[in-house]
Amino acid sequence: MSVNKVILVGRLGRDPETRYTGGGQAVANFSVATDETYKDKAGERQKRTEWHKIVVWGKQAEIAQQYLKKGSLVFIEGRIQSREWQDKEGQKRTSFEIVASNFRMLGGRGDGGSGGGGGYSGGTGRSEEHDQAGPGDEFAGGGGNSGPEISDEDIPF
Repeated sequence: MSVNKVILVGRLGRDPETRYTGGGQAVANFSVATDETYKDKAGERQKRTEWHKIVVWGKQAEIAQQYLKKGSLVFIEGRIQSREWQDKEGQKRTSFEIVASNFRMLGGRGDGGSGGGGGYSGGTGRSEEHDQAGPGDEFAGGGGNSGPEISDEDIPF
C-alpha cells in the first residue's frame, strides 16, 4: 500500500496563472507559502518559509483564477508530483509540485494580504465544496467567508 497525500494551509504568493491545453482544459498555476517557527541552538526564534508550486485542473482552475488573489489564505489538498526537465545548459533537473484535488478559500473579509480578498461569500455564509472532473483525477472547489457579496445563484458552479 502507498499513500501520496498533501495538506497545506498557506497564503498565495502570486495570483493564479491560467492557461488552456490544446483540448480546451484549463490549468492554473500558483504558489503557496507556509511558515514554520522554531528556536535555534541559541534559543532565538526563527521563521522559515517554504514555497509550494500548486497546479489545479479543469473547472477548479477557472474558480481559482476568478476568486484567489495574492495573499489569499487557502487550504489545499492534493498529491506531490515530480517533473523532470532540462535546463538551458542541458542539465537534467527535477521539480516538485502539488496537484490539487481540493481547495478551500479561508479567512474573513480583509484577510487577503496585499492582494485583496481571499474568496467569495455565498448567501448562507457556509463553506461549500463542489466536485469537478479532471484528467484522471477528481477535483473539488470550495468557498469561504470573504470577498464580494454575491448570492448562490451568481456562482457559476
